[in-house]
Amino acid sequence: MRKVALITGASSGLGRELARVHASHGGDLVLVARRTDRLQELKEELETTHRVEVFVLSQDLSHPTAARMIYDTLQAEGIQIDYLINNAGLGGQGSFAERTMDEDMNLLSVDIIALTRLTKLFLPDFLKRKSGRILNVSSTASLTPGPYQATYFAAKAYVTSLSEALWMETRGTGVTVTCVLPGGLSTEFGAQAGLEGTGLAQALIQSPYKVAIDSYQAMLRGKRRIISGVTWSQRLALKMIPFIPKILILVAALGLNKKEA
Repeated sequence: MRKVALITGASSGLGRELARVHASHGGDLVLVARRTDRLQELKEELETTHRVEVFVLSQDLSHPTAARMIYDTLQAEGIQIDYLINNAGLGGQGSFAERTMDEDMNLLSVDIIALTRLTKLFLPDFLKRKSGRILNVSSTASLTPGPYQATYFAAKAYVTSLSEALWMETRGTGVTVTCVLPGGLSTEFGAQAGLEGTGLAQALIQSPYKVAIDSYQAMLRGKRRIISGVTWSQRLALKMIPFIPKILILVAALGLNKKEA
């Protein structure tokens, strides 16, 4: 029986590659994003290439009713979700004091609230069936504070913490929760987050397809957490974080996130 994956933020970047990976395994899809034209293009590609069924839902996840509308629509259509992949996310560069209220509230609405709402809606169904997998896309940014991306780094810390807690809560239930922490990916995210002119922008070079494969395989295995899309030196640095004085971490993050004058 084909597994159905719901993927948010599926119109580009990592979400689009996750959709391609799932379709290559013969799975059907529900694709969610704001850009209907891109979703339709991806739907046609996947249905033609892999002979799978793809259902498209155009939703703005910053809207408080979006998650409930997605859930209710799928219930009405009789579509049972097997894999929930919370990939949608917004970034945002700039000092906390200078970024607008709307910018940061939209970021939190997508990165935290929508992810939490969707998980709370679908997880009980998974537990009743004793079957289902959740993949939450966090970031290596979740491992440190991030001056000049303060809200984004904090939001991803929430995603990592929540995911690991749910991994423990669901042990032995037949349901798994996996968290992926990608490094700097070569996607549209950097431009959308306003990272041009920062040191971090130069590190956004990793393949989203490789991270999609790693993430998908980790989800199928029910792993708690995976870091992907980092170089060996970056991986070593991440392992050293607990042993480095916090002030040094903050200074390093400031240097990466602040735009050059």
